[in-house]
Amino acid sequence: MKNYYFTSESVTEGHPDKLADLISDSILDECLKQDSNSRVAIETFVSGNTVTIAGQITSTARIKISELVREIIKDVGYDNENTDMDYRTCKIQAEITKQSPDIAMGVDIGGAGDQGIMFGYASDETEEYMPYAISMAHKLSKKLTEVRKSNEIPYLRPDGKTQVTVEYENDKPKRIETILISTQHLDNISINKIRYDIIEKVILTTIPKNMIDEKTNIYINPTGRFVIGGPLGDTGLTGRKIIVDTYGGYARHGGGAFSGKDASKVDRSATYMLRHIAKNLVANGYAKKCELQVAYAIGMEEPLSICIDTFGTSEKTEDELVNIVKENFDLTPKGIIEYLKLKEPIYTKTTNYGHFGKDNLPWEKIIKI
Repeated sequence: MKNYYFTSESVTEGHPDKLADLISDSILDECLKQDSNSRVAIETFVSGNTVTIAGQITSTARIKISELVREIIKDVGYDNENTDMDYRTCKIQAEITKQSPDIAMGVDIGGAGDQGIMFGYASDETEEYMPYAISMAHKLSKKLTEVRKSNEIPYLRPDGKTQVTVEYENDKPKRIETILISTQHLDNISINKIRYDIIEKVILTTIPKNMIDEKTNIYINPTGRFVIGGPLGDTGLTGRKIIVDTYGGYARHGGGAFSGKDASKVDRSATYMLRHIAKNLVANGYAKKCELQVAYAIGMEEPLSICIDTFGTSEKTEDELVNIVKENFDLTPKGIIEYLKLKEPIYTKTTNYGHFGKDNLPWEKIIKI
């Protein structure tokens, strides 16, 4: 049991990296809608008023990429190339090939699409079994987007970031020490107006009242101005927000990104499965915290290793828990895909505000173990 501070960040759907992630996942979903056996590995790069898409697709699907990308950028809210990006005038270029037959020969027989290590995590400190800091950071980012799109705060633009520092006492969240929000806005809006609206309409409507006190530090747009944003202010690339996508740094990460990859890539599918297992071990009372690691080799079905750490919160040994996992779950790529129904076009639901902690995703379902 210990006392400490822990910080996690989140970003809005208009952050350049998340715009890139959403384009990649949207192309994946469109492929899966037409061909559930599609093999997809797509990277997107956004810079200024240009979108570059590259990667591999092996599919019978026929996609009008330019139309799809413009619709995504429009929905996010980018319509001004002088401050961020314009869906009507942006340049879109694509360089797409087919999956290497050297990779396909291992995947076709049910093996992993690559080597690598993956982690899954859950804890009982929130109702969604997520670490508290990343849970609150995601909720603030989502609220920031909601008040923009509903015109409750009409001068906001799509780009934004949030950050939350939580004070832990005896290893439990006690209070929020710091809230930081940086949000893009139209020109000629005073910083005092922005700070008042964000505190009143975003922070105080999202954060539980008992977690904020007179000592909580709140910072809104610390530089005082954030007009130039999106891909004009910073480049965006698929797969650069892997800590935002997972547990906010509270648990370890294998290093593989998710967006733009179909489920044959264990970077994505196995990480989802491990989250499912970790969450259910905690939900079934086997531990208060649980982190799993597995390792895969390209073309091989069974994982090379399974490791579980419950941080001293379980009455069972970690060897016993590994045996429970082996008895209850199929960790082959094929088994994971079938169990979680990962050939469905569900991936744009995962792109923003974390891939975990959402009720409408199959790996978040609680079962009896």
